Amino acid sequence: MDWGTELWDQFEVLERHTQWGLDLLDRYVKFVKERTEVEQAYAKQLRSLVKKYLPKRPIKDDPESKFSQQQSFVQILQEVNDFAGQRELVAENLGVRVCLELAKYSQEIKQERKMHFQEGRRAQQQLENGFKQLENSKRKFERDCREAEKAAQTAERLDQDINATKADVEKAKQQAHLRSHMAEESKNEYAAQLQRFNRDQAHFYFSQMPQIFDKLQDMDERRATRLGAGYGLLSEAELQVVPIIAKCLEGMKVAAEAVDPKNDSQVLIELHKSGFARPGDVEFEDFSQPMNRAPSDSSLGTPSDGRPELRGSGRSRAKRWPFGKKNKPRPPPLSPLGGPLPSALPNGPPSPRSGRDPLAILSEISKSVKPRLASFRSLRGSRGTVVTEDFSHLPPEQQRKRLQQQLEERSRELQKEVDQREALKKMKDVYEKTPQMGDPASLEPQITETLSNIERLKLEVQKYEAWLAEAESRVLSNKGDSLGRHARPPDPPASAPPDSSSNSNASQDNKESSEEPPSEEGQDAPIYTEFDEDFEEEPASPIGHCVAIYHFEGSSEGTISMAEGEGLSLMEEDKGDGWTRVRRKEGGEGYVPTSYLRVTLN
Repeated sequence: MDWGTELWDQFEVLERHTQWGLDLLDRYVKFVKERTEVEQAYAKQLRSLVKKYLPKRPIKDDPESKFSQQQSFVQILQEVNDFAGQRELVAENLGVRVCLELAKYSQEIKQERKMHFQEGRRAQQQLENGFKQLENSKRKFERDCREAEKAAQTAERLDQDINATKADVEKAKQQAHLRSHMAEESKNEYAAQLQRFNRDQAHFYFSQMPQIFDKLQDMDERRATRLGAGYGLLSEAELQVVPIIAKCLEGMKVAAEAVDPKNDSQVLIELHKSGFARPGDVEFEDFSQPMNRAPSDSSLGTPSDGRPELRGSGRSRAKRWPFGKKNKPRPPPLSPLGGPLPSALPNGPPSPRSGRDPLAILSEISKSVKPRLASFRSLRGSRGTVVTEDFSHLPPEQQRKRLQQQLEERSRELQKEVDQREALKKMKDVYEKTPQMGDPASLEPQITETLSNIERLKLEVQKYEAWLAEAESRVLSNKGDSLGRHARPPDPPASAPPDSSSNSNASQDNKESSEEPPSEEGQDAPIYTEFDEDFEEEPASPIGHCVAIYHFEGSSEGTISMAEGEGLSLMEEDKGDGWTRVRRKEGGEGYVPTSYLRVTLN
């Protein structure tokens, strides 16, 4: 069934229906456009929300980033950010595939509809013009027939009138004959016009307008099909991002399951464990015996048995915590030799400090006699804390960890410099054997700089090893003191141990000797010979084979000779220094230039 057959007389209905279809298409395009704006605004707000709650500090500077709770929260924020990206992708697909394409298609359909209805109106106008012509010929035929009848009646009346002359009768008969002839012509014209109109009308209703209506039907069906496809694009745009959104949601679920309370507790311990020993018990102060009162009741005295005695007022209870922010111990002034002034020595007069914890006093004294190297550097940190090179401003446990990190970094740098030195030596040997490959003297500055870096890093490694050993001993000592207090009351000394100055002097001598410049003999001797053993502990199985392209005379130490075309076993790849370790079939391993080989790996 088609419109041309069933709706042949519904021109205005079809005009309204096709206009309604175009309006619906435009409304859907507008809906999708507003939906796109909503998606973009939603994605923008999600990204702003994620940016608001993301950590501001870098991960390496943020201790909270080590907790699984914080890591899971950051992962959830990242998944939400990815989810926002998918919403932006939905908005982009809808804007391009629906809004732009359907809007363009709507304009094309409007032009096509306009053309079809203009053609239909022209056909209607032509039919109306034909009908007007038919009406005109009909009226003319009717008029000529009345006039011919009237002329015939006049001629007949004159013919019967006895008083009329023969001339009048002849004239009347001629007039009647003329009118009769004109009526006959009008009749023929009217018949021809009627036949033409009927033919045009049949063509209009059975051929011309049905074709136009069929074209309109086809246009409207194509518009409806395209609109249905646009409806489908709305869901396809969502289904396209469903897998990614599902991964985002799965990532959020994984992040939620990754929260590990036990691990977070352990991380907190690792981050903030101070290593200090727990404060000891407070001794009983007997004020009932007047003889026990010293000139200053709040001073730190030394009884006759040699054990220190802590005296203080009731306010001392608020100053016992050794790592409180407001009660940090203040070290006594140092003499030019690095030790405490006479007033701070054990045999000096008692200091006026009151209510101080023995552990804090012992920490003060040990820090006051701590030697300082000539190359010691201190930087003023935030909140007025002096950041020292040996991290002595940190608690013992944190100091040990930081020193361990620095020692590992220096060791890696030292190994890198040693490898670079070996590579430069091999390259220099190659240049000496084959001058066309390069000038050996051009490598001397690099070799000298590498040796200088090795010596500097060796001194730094020794320095950090000494500091690390001292920090570890302090941590172990604090652990022993803390465990020992469970068995007996604390017995803190009133001053530094007798051998502390000797130990400090020995430590100072060791550190000063470690900073002395290396002798010339030390530069000629091999540096860090334990690294040279790495070249002898390679796996025995070859990793490939190679063929010598050129002849090579291995005259220097560590190299072997090879003939052109000789097959060799590949034992170690080139590490960037231009040398490859190979094994000959007859036995014997050594290094040859990589550029002299054609290598094939297993």
